[in-house]
Amino acid sequence: MIKVSQLLKTVPTADGDLDILGGIELEIEAGMSAAIVGASGSGKSTLLGLLAGMDTATAGQIWLDGECLSDLDEDQRARLRAEKIGFVFQSFQLLPALTAKENVMLPLELAGIAGPGPIAERFLTEVGLESRLEHYPTTLSGGEQQRVAIARAFAREPRVLFADEPTGNLDTRTGERVINLLFELNARTSTTLVLVTHDERLAQRCDRRFAMTAGALCAL
Repeated sequence: MIKVSQLLKTVPTADGDLDILGGIELEIEAGMSAAIVGASGSGKSTLLGLLAGMDTATAGQIWLDGECLSDLDEDQRARLRAEKIGFVFQSFQLLPALTAKENVMLPLELAGIAGPGPIAERFLTEVGLESRLEHYPTTLSGGEQQRVAIARAFAREPRVLFADEPTGNLDTRTGERVINLLFELNARTSTTLVLVTHDERLAQRCDRRFAMTAGALCAL
């Protein structure tokens, strides 16, 4: 499902180019779950953004479900994300003018999926927000906003689900519920899971674990 070869990401600084990622090699099979762990600033979120086609590499290749991301322009990468990818952002990325239900419905509507309302309600119920469907993000706690973001990512049952600290803003009980949902989706739809996490409970449940240190990736 995912293959990475000699991936390099550099950014310009006042002192010259800074290597964020260097020579990353990675393979994740379809239906597999993988966790990427490491200290803050080690490059984990940068790698996740590249794998999801939200950023472009300086050098190297990424293949996602048989498509080489470096061969795609911005519109083609957007199409790929809409068709095959779900993403849970650490910062939620909810639209403040839309209710919880409308935030989950939006990507379904953009994808032309029929009956987005009941689908949104079902996934919001699964993350424990059945009583908060019509609430706006500003009236939800951080944990509740994260659960809306997770329901939104789940709702289209994507081929690949990327998650950046999906339980980072959740209490232990809710975090456990979300972890169970992640692996339920993985088992039910063979969705490939790629997670950046500091949550050892979550990392231990994945099929594979990788550690990121100063832009280098190694298997655990």
